Amino acid sequence: MNKNLLFSVCAVTAVSISGCTTIADMAGADSATLNVAAAQGFNKTVQEAQGNKTLDTSSSTYQRINAVFNRLKPYADQVNQTGQKFNWQLAVLKSDQVNAYVAPGGKVVFYTGIVNKLNLTDAEIAAVMGHEMIHALEEHSKNKIGAQALTDLALNVGLGYAGGNVGQLGTAAAQLGSQIGVGLPYSRSLESRADQGGLMLMARAGYNPQAAITLWEKMNKLDGASGSSFLSTHPSNSQRIDAMRKNLAAAQAIYNKR
Repeated sequence: MNKNLLFSVCAVTAVSISGCTTIADMAGADSATLNVAAAQGFNKTVQEAQGNKTLDTSSSTYQRINAVFNRLKPYADQVNQTGQKFNWQLAVLKSDQVNAYVAPGGKVVFYTGIVNKLNLTDAEIAAVMGHEMIHALEEHSKNKIGAQALTDLALNVGLGYAGGNVGQLGTAAAQLGSQIGVGLPYSRSLESRADQGGLMLMARAGYNPQAAITLWEKMNKLDGASGSSFLSTHPSNSQRIDAMRKNLAAAQAIYNKR
């Protein structure tokens, strides 16, 4: 069967996510390949950020984000069922953008704006970090390739995600953000899985999961005031917060046992 036709069949029929993931594998979007491609894009992002002096490696904001990242990593590794060992890496970019995203294989990108504009606590940073780590651990980008029947698996799938901010941070960060669906909207079901998995992950690492609720309340307040790029790729509403509240008791029990 023609590959493009195979993708079209997946797009127009009610195929399960897992079935479409198989199609992604057939198209060359297997886990190992995606992780290698993401690593290359991440390295290019870091190099470009170094060149235009937007890479943050020393500020107090960076230090806080990095501390949360390192604290969550071993717990993320414990729940990694992808069959691929993750080489977790973090890039913090100096920008007023309220955003964060993850690329396959554990390449996390944080913008300082999400911490500074929202005045996030360390636990709220952990809520964002845990959410993004779950996206990577559950290979949601790979699921999207199948579910959306993407035929272009190159790194430069589009710069629309970055909009007018391309000039500020450079094209590499924008391309990594749009790479294979990483920076594009996930489905409600995948967002919900990242929310709930992130709750459990932050609790295991010793962060009070209550902070996930206050995080999204802050996001909603900002969205109502002026909007944010993070919310453009991570839909937030009262139903989402309500769903997290329903899972809060289980996460709180994990946190309380520490």
